[in-house]
Amino acid sequence: MTSTVDPRVRSVSGTTVVLDGNDIDTDRIIPARFLKHLTFDALGNHVFEDDRKQDHARGVTHPFDDEARAGASILLAAKNFGCGSSREHAAQALYRWGVRAVIGESFGEIFRGNCGTIGLPCLTLSPEDAEAARAIGAADPDAVGEVDLEKGVFRLAGREFEVEIAQSLREAFVNGTWDTLTELLKTSEKVSEAAARLPYLNGFQAA
Repeated sequence: MTSTVDPRVRSVSGTTVVLDGNDIDTDRIIPARFLKHLTFDALGNHVFEDDRKQDHARGVTHPFDDEARAGASILLAAKNFGCGSSREHAAQALYRWGVRAVIGESFGEIFRGNCGTIGLPCLTLSPEDAEAARAIGAADPDAVGEVDLEKGVFRLAGREFEVEIAQSLREAFVNGTWDTLTELLKTSEKVSEAAARLPYLNGFQAA
């Protein structure tokens, strides 16, 4: 049994959604009350739910409620995005909303790792380039960006920014080895053979 979906993530293109502010933590990305969901499927509906409600009460449109940003696939963030608790639901909520790449100045390490396990690359820009990219994205919701993981660049509205990602993560995305399930299925026969030799999986004790 093998997967028919190509797990390689070599580039991501699409419009942007822009978030200002440093230290946006995972509790804000997906509030704790949604962690009781049995699956991740509906989490995209509740991403930044409390922030969105607060903005609505103040008469402000949150970027994730902006109709002009519907369908955006590249999230432009600031510093220390995804800090706080280690909930994997934060990465899942963004992915289920439609985000396929996150670009910022820096990230919470656990959040970055959780994103990596679902094929959602987090890439960093210098503070100056991150500010410039957010300004371009905020000014033009129709501007199409492209993340080129093989060349390590982010292109937006005629500008090209150098992005950074750990070499091991870049290789995992480009080669498709971030998808541990697919990697496991590639060796399913060997896994079955090994399982058949394990006494505790076959109802008897080793001699």
